[in-house]
Amino acid sequence: MKSAHVWMAVAALAGAVVVNMDAPVHAQTAGEPIRLSAWAVNLSNIATGANAVMDIRVDRWSTERERDDLIATFVEGGQDRLLAKLRDVPIKGRMHIPSWMGPDPDQVRLGWNLRFAMRTPTGDGGADILLATDRYMNFFEVRNRPRTYDYPFTFVEIRLASDGTGEGKMAVATQLRFDKREKAIVFEDYSSEPVRLMNVKVEKSPAA
Repeated sequence: MKSAHVWMAVAALAGAVVVNMDAPVHAQTAGEPIRLSAWAVNLSNIATGANAVMDIRVDRWSTERERDDLIATFVEGGQDRLLAKLRDVPIKGRMHIPSWMGPDPDQVRLGWNLRFAMRTPTGDGGADILLATDRYMNFFEVRNRPRTYDYPFTFVEIRLASDGTGEGKMAVATQLRFDKREKAIVFEDYSSEPVRLMNVKVEKSPAA
């Protein structure tokens, strides 16, 4: 069963821009590269039990202009135009599951390019990290266009403490819609709940 989630970090990122395109949204969009490891625990109704260590590498951070352009594209043109726009922005990094064993139709061992990466400092010395990309679709999905085809985005939200450890969640297959009455972007996850990211930690070296 699909469920709708509006994540706090996403709301902080997009809310002011959606309500008022001139309103400022403060976030750290530049900084040093970072490499994270996390234990991904899948408790959803899709591929339950597929748990593994995930490697996440951010080589560069999205600019405020990129963020504003992506949000404006979605508000004005909808999900399809946002997807096309996202695929045109410079790659920010990569995430993958290097220890994946067996069949790999979704290329989780090779991984996926990150199209959006934003780091927002928190008051306790930590940071909220938001990552987004276009979801990889295999040949069967592209040809037959099942229901999942309308869920083309993957979003990752991580909250780091000041010591470089934390936790997060990942919505693998996500659909976006704009709620005109609430003036908010609603993120609808195809799965019953996001993948949990446990034991997140910053690795010493950002190198691949």
